[in-house]
Amino acid sequence: MTEYTGEWDRAAVAAFLADVRVPIRVACRTPGGSLWMLSLWYDFDPDAAEFVCATAAGADVVEYLRADDGVAIEVSTNHPPYRGVRGNGSATISPDDGTAVLRGLLERYLDGTDSSLAERLLDPDRDEVAIRIDPSHIYSWDFSDRMRDVSVASDPSSG
Repeated sequence: MTEYTGEWDRAAVAAFLADVRVPIRVACRTPGGSLWMLSLWYDFDPDAAEFVCATAAGADVVEYLRADDGVAIEVSTNHPPYRGVRGNGSATISPDDGTAVLRGLLERYLDGTDSSLAERLLDPDRDEVAIRIDPSHIYSWDFSDRMRDVSVASDPSSG
């Protein structure tokens, strides 16, 4: 069961994760013991308290997570006022049969599959996997109050 600490309760965390459209940052260890960080598109299942991502089956991170399933995660806004969640947990890899996970992520991040990127990612010769991240702890923060008078030009695509 996921432990929630910080500014928001479980429902507020789920609402934030459903609303923001920035990638999740995932940290893991390589088989040689080095740290590795990458960004992935995600969806969050509030009932299971689980992040779901997709990537190519041959991606380095797939090998890394099969060797050591421990991860640290962060989803945060890129412009003030900063707010987000971070935590840790474990990841599992499974086939993305029929590219259902990938298609869902394309809908979430690109509003559909009508783009050259989507066409490339959905190529039938590409082998896709789902990465499911089961967080054991999620910590949330929200600097809206202390950054209320901070004004920065905003890129609407970056959350």
